[in-house]
Amino acid sequence: QVRLEESGGGLVQAGDSLRLSCAPSGETFSTRNMGWFRQPPGKEREFVASIDWTDTETQYADSVKGRFIISRDNADNTVYLQMNNLKIEDTARYYCASQRPGIPLSGRPHEWNFWGQGTQVTVSS
Repeated sequence: QVRLEESGGGLVQAGDSLRLSCAPSGETFSTRNMGWFRQPPGKEREFVASIDWTDTETQYADSVKGRFIISRDNADNTVYLQMNNLKIEDTARYYCASQRPGIPLSGRPHEWNFWGQGTQVTVSS
């Protein structure tokens, strides 16, 4: 069983930056694709970014391209989401997710197997 714990959320102003961290535990982190999703108030969970287990492929939602960067440190068992130039519409609860080994990188929530509890990001004007 994989357990995921997010940290780094908070209240910031538009234009600020935040870095989210996710520390998986329980099983081998280095063989799993990792992703970030978010759920804005009153909306469904949506894809933000993902990174494959080899650290060679990343995917981003169009809404965050050029502003957010996903990275991973396999030696440290941590995946990060650097969020720059935050906008009010980035306000959401952000979730870390992982896939079982062998599953292709995906932006569809139902294709991710393990989820953290989330961390709240609130962007004010």
